[in-house]
Amino acid sequence: MKNQELTLLYIFDAIMTEGSITRAAERLSMTQPAVSNAVSRMRHAWKDPVFVKKGRQIEPTSYALSLWDQVRNPMHELSRAVSTSAFDPASSRRKFRIALVDMMLDLLWPALVGKLERDAPGVDLHAVPYTLGGAHMQLREAHVDLAIGMLEEHDHSLRSTWLAESGYVLAMRKDHPLAGRPISLREFLDARHLLISPTGDTHGPVDSALDAMGLSRRVAVTVNHFPAIPQLLKTSDLVTALPDGMMQDERLREGLWLTRLPIEVDPISVYLIWHARHDREPGLIWMRSLVEYLVREKWQDLVGQMTDRNNRHP
Repeated sequence: MKNQELTLLYIFDAIMTEGSITRAAERLSMTQPAVSNAVSRMRHAWKDPVFVKKGRQIEPTSYALSLWDQVRNPMHELSRAVSTSAFDPASSRRKFRIALVDMMLDLLWPALVGKLERDAPGVDLHAVPYTLGGAHMQLREAHVDLAIGMLEEHDHSLRSTWLAESGYVLAMRKDHPLAGRPISLREFLDARHLLISPTGDTHGPVDSALDAMGLSRRVAVTVNHFPAIPQLLKTSDLVTALPDGMMQDERLREGLWLTRLPIEVDPISVYLIWHARHDREPGLIWMRSLVEYLVREKWQDLVGQMTDRNNRHP
């Protein structure tokens, strides 16, 4: 292959990864006209439009998608093979995109941003909404670098490490008719339930547990944004099952009554997930280690608060 074609593939890979000519230019430290000129050369060399405009965005053609499917992994392997420089956080101008749910963002982002400001001031950090299937596809297509969340599917292309586990607690307003005492199964089933659901799906882990018992509940309201839950509970008769680790935050607990669920629900495990092509990439190794340390540290703080509270109020 000619050197010119290798250069075009390098630029092509950056555009496909970033989904934007502007962001690809930033990634490659090139001007936007230079990248646009390279796209013109791609069209001539490969005899295909390669990218077409859709509104203010660009979309790859079928040929471009097929080509990227064939070349992206070999190109990442080549990049790793010839890259001998270690990652230096203090001087890096790297951008990291991490897919995560908003409750994990609330837990992690303040500590992570503070760490970057001190040790890696040139590193940019971007949060991307997390959904089970969506985040996994974003990792495979290189639209995000990491994902933090549950892991229901796994194949040879993904790697993961366990971060934390959480059971559930039932939450409602302090003056709710069911507050102040243990709740029965019948009362639980008859209540109006609130469910946090990034996709709008009305079936969650609690419903899976009820399915196994031949029972069901009424999910009256769903939200896709965790911080909306406390206010909704305080101003309604809704009840909701939430991760007990997260609910140790005093700001979230204020004005709410927390009690045990009347059924057993499998705890949720949270994983840090990345694509196999980034196994040995120095920058991603650094960010993975940082995220893993901070999440576990913050989670241990919450668990410690929960233990202290239980010891004070057996």
